[in-house]
Amino acid sequence: MVVTKNGAPGVIEIQKMADVVPNSDEVLIETAFAGVNFADCLMRLGIYRPRPKPPFTPGYELSGTIIAVGDDVKGMSVGQRVVAATPNGAQASHVAVRAKRCFSVPDDISLETAAAVPVTYLTAWHMLVHLGNIQSNDSVLIHGAAGGVGTAATQICQMHGVERIFGTASAGKREAVTEFGVHFIDRNNEDFVAVVREMTEGEGVDHILDPIGGTNMRRSLSALAHGGRLYAFGLSEAAPTDRFRPLKALRALRRMPKLRPTVMMSRNQGVFGVHIGTFTREAILRSHMENILAGLESGDLKPVIDSVIPLDEAAEAHQRMHDGLNVGKILLQP
Repeated sequence: MVVTKNGAPGVIEIQKMADVVPNSDEVLIETAFAGVNFADCLMRLGIYRPRPKPPFTPGYELSGTIIAVGDDVKGMSVGQRVVAATPNGAQASHVAVRAKRCFSVPDDISLETAAAVPVTYLTAWHMLVHLGNIQSNDSVLIHGAAGGVGTAATQICQMHGVERIFGTASAGKREAVTEFGVHFIDRNNEDFVAVVREMTEGEGVDHILDPIGGTNMRRSLSALAHGGRLYAFGLSEAAPTDRFRPLKALRALRRMPKLRPTVMMSRNQGVFGVHIGTFTREAILRSHMENILAGLESGDLKPVIDSVIPLDEAAEAHQRMHDGLNVGKILLQP
């Protein structure tokens, strides 16, 4: 799957490539499923950092079977089922990945389920558990509660005994979000700050996950409790449609809150920027992933898969995400 130039989903093409040969520290994976994330859409539009120059193949995650092993790789073998987190390029039928970024998939976990894990669950785990040290009596507000990170974050909260979970989404996703055990807030017709303040007796929430940015992030700070933490992991307000509108993106950037350290100190608040795709501390990532895989095996974590779309219909997958139709994860299948 190749982004031939920056633009709407129609710039995506399926192309043949030369045989892939793994480097000495890599394994070659025959892809079973590759995850689609909103970051891929922003990257296609040309407004994401890091920003690869077209033509390029996006994709931060895949599952599949190892079909070749580099000379220096230990502990992995041909025929092994794995899930991998990649710096890019996962949306292809065969992908060479550094062995350090691969994890064995237990026999009782499907490759479909495994592919839905790396980006969404690693992002949510890193925010809530690693950075946030989440506790059972905490409260959480999740923007985009029906999306991949949103559903992962909900399950991680519940895994840690958190009961006060609020989630914003469009009206059509009310039933799904409510069934997940989240207090639904209609993002278009309700004031989430007022709802949260009322439901927490004026205190605000301890954790806020914000992939929207712009005005939404500014207002999120108003819903944050003293001692609370806000995690910024996207800027979807800059790309509300499937085409890049420079003025909309600029306005979204200008609407981002101006953080004042002295005010944050007085309120004991923290704001974290998170991009798991550029996080390079391998030991921490491996620890996260091991805990997540253990959660899958125990049944505490159950990825919500919205749809499985053939790789040659990748443009439709991107369009579905732009239109906000997905509940949970979109996967591509070569």
